[in-house]
Amino acid sequence: MNFKKSFGFLLIGFITLAILAACGSSDGEEQADGTEEGQEKGTIKMGQINWAENIAVTNMWKVILEEKGYNVELNRVDMGMTMSALASGELDTSLEVWLPVQDANYYEKYKDELNFSEEVWYENAKVGLVVPAYMEDINSIEDLKENKELFEGQITGFDPGAGTMEVTEEMIKEYNLDYELVGSSEPAMLTAIGEAIKKEEPIVAPLWSPHRIFSQYDLKYLEDSKETFGGTEKIHHATRHGFAEDFEEVDKWLKEWKMDDDSIGQLMTYVNDAEEPIDGAEKWVEENQDLIDEWIK
Repeated sequence: MNFKKSFGFLLIGFITLAILAACGSSDGEEQADGTEEGQEKGTIKMGQINWAENIAVTNMWKVILEEKGYNVELNRVDMGMTMSALASGELDTSLEVWLPVQDANYYEKYKDELNFSEEVWYENAKVGLVVPAYMEDINSIEDLKENKELFEGQITGFDPGAGTMEVTEEMIKEYNLDYELVGSSEPAMLTAIGEAIKKEEPIVAPLWSPHRIFSQYDLKYLEDSKETFGGTEKIHHATRHGFAEDFEEVDKWLKEWKMDDDSIGQLMTYVNDAEEPIDGAEKWVEENQDLIDEWIK
């Protein structure tokens, strides 16, 4: 074997070893959390409803789970489509189900086809009709009857098919109100409320707590003597059948998840103020790691 051939074989050998070493370092290196670099634990398909608090918590969980090695897909759908997709297995989880009243129809329809968590992540939710606080003579739903012209016979609503919208339709019948519930979207409803308040004009809309709008404007709930909207609501999450087996640790984390007015309020503010929702969620996660550690311990 002459020198040139010998040198060529040696060069090929060195190149082969270098390639193998590079592959080993990129595919086999163990990370601090015990997973291999670049290795994913699976993809979780999460429903996202176009509500301020839902956008906030879905982005929050996307940040948390992707830091733990999962891939999270956020799918923008309304409440009805979310429940149907969970039942069919097209989605893995939905983070917001209001019980016992607002989403009772969905619970009754799908309780055997998907898993509604017994665990609650927000304890003191409230739903009802609101008006600006400057409307001093409008304090109850009954007051709407005598002031139809003032409101032009309209209740400004949001996403058709949402549980709260369905309950509002029932409320109109229960109180025998000659009003139309006008559907749109949550952002459009919030814009309408803001514009009315700037001009100190009348407006009535279904709203819920927690919601960032209560920190922006002085609003009041109308008394609901018939309790059509119920009392205190609790927010649960839901998952498709088999989710607990496929994503055991995530299922456990979601069941440990708890937020109060301060934590959800801060998260919603960060997400709303950020250029992109995910940026606000990342900021909140970074600042609230101690709380998150209680969920994913």
